[in-house]
Amino acid sequence: MNKIVALLCMIWVAVGFSQENQTTYKKRVLETAEVDFLSSYYSQEGNNASVTGGIGTEKLTDVTPTIVVSLPLNADDVLTVDAGFSAYTSASSSNLNPFDRVKKVATTTTTVVTGASSTRTQQNTNYAYVSSPTPWAASSGASSSDVWGNVNIDYSHSSDDRNTVFSADVSVATEYDYSSFGFGGGFVKQFNEKNTSLSITTKVYLDTWNPRYPTELDSYYEANQNLNAGFFNNVPIYNQEGEAIDKNDDSDVWSPFKSPFISNKSRNSYSLSFSLSQILNKNSQFSVFFDLVQQNGWLSNPMQRVYFGDVDNFYIGNPQYIPNYTTTKNDGVFQLADDIERLPTKRFKLPIGFRWHYYLNEMFTVRTYYRYYWDDWGINSHTASIELPLKVSSKFTLYPSYRYYNQTAADYFAPYEQHVSTSLFYTSDYDLSKFNANQYGIGVGYVDILTKAHIWKLGLKSIDLKYNSYKRNTGLKANIISAGFKFVMD
Repeated sequence: MNKIVALLCMIWVAVGFSQENQTTYKKRVLETAEVDFLSSYYSQEGNNASVTGGIGTEKLTDVTPTIVVSLPLNADDVLTVDAGFSAYTSASSSNLNPFDRVKKVATTTTTVVTGASSTRTQQNTNYAYVSSPTPWAASSGASSSDVWGNVNIDYSHSSDDRNTVFSADVSVATEYDYSSFGFGGGFVKQFNEKNTSLSITTKVYLDTWNPRYPTELDSYYEANQNLNAGFFNNVPIYNQEGEAIDKNDDSDVWSPFKSPFISNKSRNSYSLSFSLSQILNKNSQFSVFFDLVQQNGWLSNPMQRVYFGDVDNFYIGNPQYIPNYTTTKNDGVFQLADDIERLPTKRFKLPIGFRWHYYLNEMFTVRTYYRYYWDDWGINSHTASIELPLKVSSKFTLYPSYRYYNQTAADYFAPYEQHVSTSLFYTSDYDLSKFNANQYGIGVGYVDILTKAHIWKLGLKSIDLKYNSYKRNTGLKANIISAGFKFVMD
């Protein structure tokens, strides 16, 4: 009898212990640390550079390596650190100072001056450019390349039932003429046995310009508007007919429209985003989203030149190229800017769209996306894309994709020399022009289900490789190659 009682007591204790464990055990949001190594290579070519007023080379290359580390702090909390940099070379940006590509050479001549009572010799020094400033080739100045760096830290907390997630993040970014500090938060709520999900996020970016200006504008005001001093000393300036102007003749002289120097160097952005996702059935999922975005501050780019059609043109370099200025035949002359880009100090954006994913079978899935965009600068755009993942084996998936985009022009856009000097705002940045674009892509994904492949203590979880070809009807062409490697910590 005593043995039976003892046995019952042991069973009761064991059951109680088991029940306690069942009530306190929770599946971790993230079982183990994950590390993503991401990288991309981007190259483009075009003939509508904004730094040179809407014409000129847009050749650019960019390499962006990034590392993302996700750490489970406990069963409910995850800390994610995203750090990377972008190293680029830009022919367009290099022409902030196109005169770095030229060399000013002094030529001395001797003349004999005969007076009433004596004869003397006189030496004269003249300066001329022997190389070729042009918007159609890269210069070698500091703005020809740069490195942009970014760090983002995100913290998320999930509720015990995993139906609610709170998150907060902070970020910093910097490059040689710009810095950014951002922070935000988010909330995700799942309903209906996790078939319905509502997400709300907010972001704030407090950015600051360290402005750089076109060399001729910067130098003109540094020299107190004196064309015979500083950068312009003994440098001939030519009019549209290729004739050297008299710098002391106020009636026929180059003069910028206004000082380029900006006093308000801030650019602040505030966004509020909403999305609602619904699982319709075992094969289909649908989501809708929209954002509210407000920007304030200096929203123009001080590097970008503007040329007016109702003022005279003036040039530095070899005047023989002036008739071919707007073509690639121009290999030796550069037009002095009338002003820099100027845009309103406020901008409101409203994108709204949806996603629909449909699972056809074990091999095929359809992923679709559409977005409509509107802002109070006059731009309306449509974006539509489709991706068709094809699972060719248990580990490999192909991702063919297509994306279409079109937009109207901003109210303040006009091409080279089609602005008038009486306008309040103006830009020749073709990103704000009317255009349409097509992008074709192909990708391949690899999943190592059992993470057999290892690097140190990291087990390879997946690999993604993708190539995209992008073309605008304005002539801009780009190629993007991207790669991603996900590892899990043993």
